[in-house]
Amino acid sequence: MEYTMDQLKDLRDRTGAGIMACKRALAETSGDVKAAAEILRKENLAQAAKREGRVASQGLVESYIHPGGRVGVLLELNCETDFVARTDDFRDLAHDLAIQIAAARPIAVNREGIPALLLESEQAIYMEQAANEGKPPEIARKVAEGRLKKFFGETVLLEQVFVRDLDKPQKRTIQDLMQEKIARLGENIVIRRFSRFELGSE
Repeated sequence: MEYTMDQLKDLRDRTGAGIMACKRALAETSGDVKAAAEILRKENLAQAAKREGRVASQGLVESYIHPGGRVGVLLELNCETDFVARTDDFRDLAHDLAIQIAAARPIAVNREGIPALLLESEQAIYMEQAANEGKPPEIARKVAEGRLKKFFGETVLLEQVFVRDLDKPQKRTIQDLMQEKIARLGENIVIRRFSRFELGSE
């Protein structure tokens, strides 16, 4: 055996993968937990990609009220079967997503959900800022694209950094988290919609 039981436990805790998958990955990497985790992550991405597009019409509506009662969230999270919808893993994911929405204030699930007028306005602002900084047109466009990418990272739920990972060296996006859960649960999972309510705001 080229790995210890502590390494096996560490890898399982990090990835949530099954024992046999963890043993195989550790054997391939001679006990390097970080490299083994990367192997499993890539496998999860491939498995998740295969499941995308499958119909997800089951699931649940999760509600979350932040302590103090000033912020609340309603979220519809879908999966393929009622069986998976009742699992702790799926419910924990719904709860984590609701907390994410409460804390990080996304305005859309994905880029396609950003209102066109808002997107055009942001693009125009970034182009103007770059031009005012004296950048040549080609450079200005690249600078504006970089700022727009940052805007998406702040406002698009799937592109936000998972709030529970903010203090960790390896930060996952919500898209990463979703793909991990899809691979673990074996079903397509879709964030259908959400609403965030904050006292005194419209």
